[in-house]
Amino acid sequence: MSFPKIIYGTAWKKQRTTSLIVSAVLQGFRAIDTACQPKHYQEKLVGEALQTLYSEHGIKREDLFLQTKYTSIDGQDTSQPLPYDPTASITDQVLQSFQTSLSNLQTTYLDSYILHSPLRTLQLTMEAWRVLMNLQDEGKVRLIGISNAYDKRVLEEIIKEGRMIDTVQNRWYEGNGWDAAVAQFCKEHGIYYQSFWTLSGSPTLLRSPAIKEYAAKHGCTEAQAVFRYAQSQGITPLAGSTNEGRMKDGVEAEKLEISEDEIERIRVTIQNLAE
Repeated sequence: MSFPKIIYGTAWKKQRTTSLIVSAVLQGFRAIDTACQPKHYQEKLVGEALQTLYSEHGIKREDLFLQTKYTSIDGQDTSQPLPYDPTASITDQVLQSFQTSLSNLQTTYLDSYILHSPLRTLQLTMEAWRVLMNLQDEGKVRLIGISNAYDKRVLEEIIKEGRMIDTVQNRWYEGNGWDAAVAQFCKEHGIYYQSFWTLSGSPTLLRSPAIKEYAAKHGCTEAQAVFRYAQSQGITPLAGSTNEGRMKDGVEAEKLEISEDEIERIRVTIQNLAE
């Protein structure tokens, strides 16, 4: 399975998680992102969606790209049941969280398993990363990566462990200058870069003449224009719409033509907005 052009994000969907994933897949999504973090995700309901898609629509597990995350204790709500023993070593926490995810998702493998963020220290981050490497070696996960990693020095240290990072998932929005340094680092190293807050965090970009003119010329929405530009840069956006029409728009964005001149105009717009 090739890396997806767009991924359906399931954060904050709460009890609507199952129905929204089913809708998203029926509208054309073939990749789903979640996390073993009850604070913001309902991973078990993602698993229920997968079963519904198979039993009612004939869409098999292997037809879908499934990604989840290990979330350290700093990202968990300790008033809720935790997916691992917080007193255990980081190695055991990651393994326990992984097994919880497999159970929740009703699957035997993951297409992508990532750290939800760097841990408190580089040493702890590396301990968690080595577990992901072992899971990949065992064939239990296809790709491994990290999210919320905005300092490329952390990525450089991880790579020194002798295993290339497969994917990075970061906020790509005007508040951090569209994460230019890390996105470029990923491009140079062949790392799949996933963006979130792509639309909600970029209101100025959505209103820009470059995006509006592209949308008018191609008969698409401004949101599709931003998605298509991101994809032209090797970026895979996460999209979490609850509206079926916008879900379909997100999936259809990759089919839009985009010229080198249009890419350059939007690139310069982003560069100027980031200054």
